[in-house]
This record gives sequence, C-alpha cells and structure tokens, in this order.
Amino acid sequence: MTISGPESQPAAIKISSQIEAEFEFEFVTCDSCGLTEECTPEYINRVRERYRGRWVCGLCAEAVKDEIIRSKRIISTEEALDRHMNFCKKFRSLSPTSNQAEHLISAMRHLFRRSMDSPRSPSSPLQKQGQVRPPSFVRSETESCFPT
Repeated sequence: MTISGPESQPAAIKISSQIEAEFEFEFVTCDSCGLTEECTPEYINRVRERYRGRWVCGLCAEAVKDEIIRSKRIISTEEALDRHMNFCKKFRSLSPTSNQAEHLISAMRHLFRRSMDSPRSPSSPLQKQGQVRPPSFVRSETESCFPT
C-alpha cells in the first residue's frame, strides 16, 4: 500500500513550509565582506541597531568580537567594526577573485591563520573586567569531530 499526497511528506518539510509561510525573508549584504544572507526583517533590524545602521554577517560579527578581545586596550564595538571593515577592504584589494565562494574561503583561511598566529594574551581587557574569554581553536588528541 502506498500513500500519496501530503500525508507522505516528512514532518521537517511540513514545518519548513509553515515557517516560510509565517515569516517574510529578505536578502541582505554584509557591509564589511559583501556576503549575502537571507534573514527576517526583525533580525536585520536588530543587527543594524547593534552596529549603528550597518548590516554585519555572522562571520564578521565574530571577527569584530575577536578584534575587541585581541586589542591591547579597551575599544568600542564601533572601533572594532571599523578595524575589521578596513581589514576586509585591504584584503579584497590584495586578492581580487571573481568567485565569491573562493573569496569567502580565502578570507576565512586568512582569519583562521591570523587567530592561530597571535594567541590571546592572559591580560586581555575583557578578562580584566571579569568576563570569560571563549576558548580558542584547540584540538586535543582524545577528542575528535568524527564518531568512533
């Protein structure tokens, strides 16, 4: 016996369709790196409020947080964002690529290498304020991302 019609659709597809019907999505481009994301207008507005009218993708938001932590002095989010945007602008001018995916991969590789080359100092301004610093990229021999 075969079932046809909406009863045979997996639950995930039904829920996804309901979410799409309930929410309106818009495409927005990161003011820093140029990456385009699909987000709800409410989320876009929250991000723009946080970054004084600028849209910043999730990758650049993490880079801005990292810029604040790495700074030798306490800097504002606005200053960290300006630093990151200057970094992206310089990076794009040094290595123009025609493919956006290649550019993103290259930028992430450069950011990862940069974070590995300069470990965070224990006298970070955020630690002085009593905030906990997130762990850096560390791989142990006992843990793996692949299941055994």
